[in-house]
Amino acid sequence: MDITAMIALVIALALFFDFTNGFHDTANAMATPIATGAIKPRTAVALAAVLNLVGAFLSTEVAKTISSGIIREGAPGVHITPAIIFAGLIGAIVWNMFTWLRGLPSSSSHALFGGLIGAAIVGIGVTSVNFPSIVSKVIIPAIAAPIIAGLSAWVCTRIAYLVTARRDPASGEKLHQGRAGFRIGQIFTSSLVALSHGTNDAQKTMGVITLVLIAAGAQAPGSSPQWWVILACATAIGLGTYAGGWRIIRTVGTGLTEVRPAQGFSSESSTAAAILASSHLGFALSTTQVTSGSVIGSGLGRRGTSIRWGTAGRIALGWVLTLPAAALVGAIAALVVGTGPLGVIIIAVVGAASIVWMFAISRRQRVGHNDVVEVEEAGEAVSFPPRKRTRKGGIS
Repeated sequence: MDITAMIALVIALALFFDFTNGFHDTANAMATPIATGAIKPRTAVALAAVLNLVGAFLSTEVAKTISSGIIREGAPGVHITPAIIFAGLIGAIVWNMFTWLRGLPSSSSHALFGGLIGAAIVGIGVTSVNFPSIVSKVIIPAIAAPIIAGLSAWVCTRIAYLVTARRDPASGEKLHQGRAGFRIGQIFTSSLVALSHGTNDAQKTMGVITLVLIAAGAQAPGSSPQWWVILACATAIGLGTYAGGWRIIRTVGTGLTEVRPAQGFSSESSTAAAILASSHLGFALSTTQVTSGSVIGSGLGRRGTSIRWGTAGRIALGWVLTLPAAALVGAIAALVVGTGPLGVIIIAVVGAASIVWMFAISRRQRVGHNDVVEVEEAGEAVSFPPRKRTRKGGIS
């Protein structure tokens, strides 16, 4: 296959992955404010789409990690080919679509890493993978970030409920702890999560496209993404975010725990802080894992809240399986692609058929924006019962 056609095919596939990343990870920013009724579902995804697009222009550190940190490229490294990257993207997209169909908030990032690693190992060899970089910038953050974000959300939730606790002045009885003000705060914290998501996740596709251009000799090794790559990736993830991803929003917003405004505010603040710090350091973080960890931490921080550990276990299983499963699909794709142009066509057709099939199934089991809101006294303001007046005009 002509190298120019192959590059165009890979870039188109990378942008489609970016689109799936957008609707797959909308829940990271907007699941909790939708669950508490802070923002209407359609408004939430529109706001997240705009902020994801803006965030994509704020940093390129993560893109550099993808383009020159995961797979060795250029002299004296291994010369990866566009065909290998194509196979890796197939692995990432197929796994992304499968977990979306199941409503599992798995990591799009780890799906991408797994697909590329599996394809590179089969297509080139084990030496093509930069394992020290994977450990330091992928594995360690994947373990540490959700724990840190969860602990932070737990502390913030406890503090939020402590400082806003109210009692009836007459009886001293503890009143209903509705924190309406946190609903307003959630608009800002969820917006910050969406912005930070753009600074991290959109960068990954930028890195892949940059890696393709480097592999084709159209760009120098170690260089930053070009302006049109940034623009294209920002647009793709923004459009994907606007598409929704309601299945995963339902799982994160109402499937893990009953979220109240103070919890949502705390979890979103913790999520945004972790993602922004990771983006600054160039860590290719799983924003999905951070969000899930924050939601669980906030649930543990509110007394009387139960965590649905069965759902949490399914999510954790998805985390564990994502990288090796995407790597397996990427490896099989690379094996077929390695046979030549016919292999590329076969994988393209099989991959497209798989995506269409999963989408068709999703239409039969449709989940829309009306299925993701379960607000139960989520944002009521603290109110005191009226005081009775005596005949003399006093208050009893």
